[in-house]
Amino acid sequence: MKFLALLFCIVLFLIGLGLTGAGAWLIGLGGSPYYAIAGLAYLIAALLLWRRKASGGLLVLLVAVLTVPWALWESGINFWALFARLMSPLALAAFALLFAPSLSPAPGRKLFYVGALLTAILFAAGFGLSFIPHGVIRPSADIAAYKPAKGDNSPADWTSYGRTTAGDRYSPFDQINRDNISKLDLAWTYRTGKSEGADQNTPLQIGDTLYTCTPADVIAALDADTGKPRWTFDPKATAPYWQRCRGLGYYKMPKEAQSADGLCNERLVQTTIDARLLEIDSKTGAPCRGFGDNGTVQLSQGMGEVKAGYYFQTSAPLIARNLIVVGGWVTDNQETGEPSGVIRAFNVVTGELEWAWDLGNPEITKLPPEGETYTRATPNMWTTAAFDDKLGLIYAPLGNTTPDYYGANRPAFADQYNATLVALDVTTGRERWKYQTVHHDIWDYDLPSQPALIDLPDGNGATVPALLQTTKRGQLFLLNRQTGTPLAEVQEKPVPQQGGAPEEKLSPTQPYSVGMPTIGAERMSEQTAWGLTMFDQLACRIAFRRMRYEGEFHPDRDAAVRSSSREISAA
Repeated sequence: MKFLALLFCIVLFLIGLGLTGAGAWLIGLGGSPYYAIAGLAYLIAALLLWRRKASGGLLVLLVAVLTVPWALWESGINFWALFARLMSPLALAAFALLFAPSLSPAPGRKLFYVGALLTAILFAAGFGLSFIPHGVIRPSADIAAYKPAKGDNSPADWTSYGRTTAGDRYSPFDQINRDNISKLDLAWTYRTGKSEGADQNTPLQIGDTLYTCTPADVIAALDADTGKPRWTFDPKATAPYWQRCRGLGYYKMPKEAQSADGLCNERLVQTTIDARLLEIDSKTGAPCRGFGDNGTVQLSQGMGEVKAGYYFQTSAPLIARNLIVVGGWVTDNQETGEPSGVIRAFNVVTGELEWAWDLGNPEITKLPPEGETYTRATPNMWTTAAFDDKLGLIYAPLGNTTPDYYGANRPAFADQYNATLVALDVTTGRERWKYQTVHHDIWDYDLPSQPALIDLPDGNGATVPALLQTTKRGQLFLLNRQTGTPLAEVQEKPVPQQGGAPEEKLSPTQPYSVGMPTIGAERMSEQTAWGLTMFDQLACRIAFRRMRYEGEFHPDRDAAVRSSSREISAA
């Protein structure tokens, strides 16, 4: 026991030495003095214990006790933040109280052992609580407060990426509900086999069939009740990286246009990771030969040079009336002059290009003239658009011109459309309105998701056509989807202006949707730097304090240098 006690003294001394030195560094950076003070106390305690003084154990206990109000002051009642701050001092206090009597003949040995036991119990309780969920947001107990939404919420097929082209992502089915969801059990499993890339697929459900796709674009039609495959279709698509298939499109021919043999009366529409647009029969998986060239349209047409992996589709196409609307994904931060972000609409039956929207050259409304291409390096739509059939508008969330983190050389038209939601006329592809969520975006804040179309009560018994656009910033923009004007207050707030690339022209303000909730956009601080123990907390705090941080939208000069270096190497 005495040997272990002496070993603990050495360990405690080394801990104190590290905390004191690194803690002093943190103080020099303007950070919390806690770690240096605790480290100094541990050094003194280690020396006292080494000299057979039981007061060293009491000093370690005092550090643990005084850590409690400090932790509460920094973290409030956040369990995991308290766990990270309190567990290490508690463990050290338990060992110190346990070993102190073996090093000192002082009276009161039993009190030390009792203190060690109580401290160990507190540690065990904290450890046990870590296996219980914390910070859970629970539904209101007032079930009567929930009212069914107006509109067509009768059970129906899931025919689009977001169930409908409105992107409501809401299933009205009532067989699974609040009363029985806890009793759900696994019904079946279907294995797609090994595939590169991430599985981000949202299946379609048409009748009793689920349609899913793998990152390599292999489609499987599954029996919804058993999970057994009815057929599979492999387009033999390849990409050097970023393999994704987030969803499919579905189209049912009007009754008067359906063929007698039934082939392709119901179609699946697929975009691939090698820039193809395909249609197959939903019943058999056979290609629809009348679409494009034997069921295929090459999406690289009109794009000019397309290097392998520099342009393809990863998200589900939008089916709007008799049109297939697609954008495209481009490789970020590799070079300037990457393929165009043009948005195109193809006839769902023939595959013919009906219109194109090239924001760099709106006069190109179909294929570019001979010898020309769609405007290169324009902001692209890599996610899925939404569609309002009544208004005849397509809502396209746009990304950025590459590179994402450097914008000094961007053309003016590109800066007007980065991180912007654009409404396009479904018939002509012409722009109706646009709304920008970030000005001169050099932070990769492109719009990442399909907007949700909703109808809001106007207070007079009618509704206002609205849409809700989520963003990477955690800002939720609520807009009138007919006009593009905000329905919830948006304020232009000043943002940091110093520290970016000298030639960068930063926007002095950025839009904040103050009339809507904000998700996860709290300002970071030293206190929010994570660490499971006091030691990695200290390391993270030092790392944070060594960085330049002025809050959201502070310019990242290092990222700008890296991006501009890639431009030079690619020139």
